[in-house]
Amino acid sequence: MTALSRRGRLAVTAVAAVVLGGVAVGYARLAADPAQPLPSAPVTGPRMHVLSNGRLSAVSRADPAGPREVTGQRCDRAHAAGGTIACLRPAGALAAGALVVLDEGLRELRTVPLTGFPNRARVSASGRMVAWTLFVDGHSYAAGGFSTSTGVLDTRTGALVTSLEEFTVDGEPGQAADRNFWGVTFTADDNRFYATMSTGGHRYLVVGDFAARTLRPLVDNVECPSLSPDGRRIAYKAAVDGDPGRGWRLSVMDLATLSSTPLAETRSVDDQPAWWDDSAVVYGVQRGDGTNDVWTVPADGTGTPRVLVPEANSPAP
Repeated sequence: MTALSRRGRLAVTAVAAVVLGGVAVGYARLAADPAQPLPSAPVTGPRMHVLSNGRLSAVSRADPAGPREVTGQRCDRAHAAGGTIACLRPAGALAAGALVVLDEGLRELRTVPLTGFPNRARVSASGRMVAWTLFVDGHSYAAGGFSTSTGVLDTRTGALVTSLEEFTVDGEPGQAADRNFWGVTFTADDNRFYATMSTGGHRYLVVGDFAARTLRPLVDNVECPSLSPDGRRIAYKAAVDGDPGRGWRLSVMDLATLSSTPLAETRSVDDQPAWWDDSAVVYGVQRGDGTNDVWTVPADGTGTPRVLVPEANSPAP
């Protein structure tokens, strides 16, 4: 072996050591330096999708805090289920925001141009139905005078509802001027869904029928619902004493009795929770420095919250 080839092999070894060292540093630098290349590792077996510093990523369900596979897809909010990925793309200097529907191979299947600030996204368990919510005016559910736009797409038929304000509410064909909708979650039949409707200072859980274009209020003070895998419960955020200005408490409602159980997470959580399985929910919490973490807590009110995926948000188990 020549001295030149030996030097070349040593250089390759040194570069490899630097790369591995960079991965070992982890994700602590991502929020501080968004331009830094993201460490990535292939994830096999059952996975959960999250966003890592605004990039669509996947972690292993067996080791959620371990290595993650980071893609080049940038999203402000994302959700995945049944082989379908919904990515709410941020608006750029030369492009408007959009809903981009991807398959598991990250091939773009449908793009819906959108105007507003991306806030919520949800895919039905089968992957057929996609819903999203944007802030059109205002950027907080705790603030007065905010306005939202929530749409639904049937990826099988191509049917598109650009706003739930097109639906009839409880037999009333007209729409109240102050009605806003957000936080859709689908049932197993891909037709019925639950969402939040605000009007007259109240935030109601409503049940919707996509085919009939109808909505029916069920109960007050339910925001950002998420249907459990068994279809029997709703995880949601409830305004403390009915006042969003005081924050929100994660809770779970039994749909048969409409009775609710506050969860052991006592911090204010402004997120649409998701279900890890029938016994636990997951959700994002932002630190004081702006970094997000995905947390989990039991769904029966017991236990203690714990970090599931550090430096991530928008979980889709």
